[in-house]
Amino acid sequence: MSHQHSGGHHPEPESYPALRTRALEALLIEKGLLTEEAVDAIVKLYEQDIGPLNGARVVARAWTDPAFKARLLADGSAAIDELGLDGNRSPLVVVENTPTVHNVVVCTLCSCYPWAVLGLPPNWYKSPAYRARVVIEPRAVLREFGLDLDESVEIRVWDSSADQRYMVLPERPSGTDRLTVDELARLVTRDSMIGVAEVKSPAVAG
Repeated sequence: MSHQHSGGHHPEPESYPALRTRALEALLIEKGLLTEEAVDAIVKLYEQDIGPLNGARVVARAWTDPAFKARLLADGSAAIDELGLDGNRSPLVVVENTPTVHNVVVCTLCSCYPWAVLGLPPNWYKSPAYRARVVIEPRAVLREFGLDLDESVEIRVWDSSADQRYMVLPERPSGTDRLTVDELARLVTRDSMIGVAEVKSPAVAG
């Protein structure tokens, strides 16, 4: 799926906190206390680096520690608290991908998202097109992301809310038996934990 999903949709009105944030940002830039480049760098850090690295640690731990994996699938919030990731106050449910079941996460109402483990939500996750289409035609949407699943694989779509958020535990790729937890974590992407991608083996990823 293209990461530019605006199409013919009108932009949704921003929430009060979002408007307030934008106003404060503009004021700080105007006063010379902050630059647009600095803001962009911070957003990129949390969107692509800090947040997703936390989730990658959770995934790698689950791949290598069956007892932790069982606790993660039973109570995601409690399990990530074990790793000191205490920023996710909404209950977190972790759903596991298998050879026969593929999970994908959306928030159809707004952009509810497990920030503590995934950082800031990508723009396409918040777009009206993704939020509407992935529920109706998930297989087609995943194909647009480059993920072409066999027709025999069941696709389950999970709708996050303010009261309950979801994260995907992707399948561990083949050829990773000898990798350390840190090496495994480096293979895990944000998109694989949302469910619009799979984790590639080291040979493919390299």
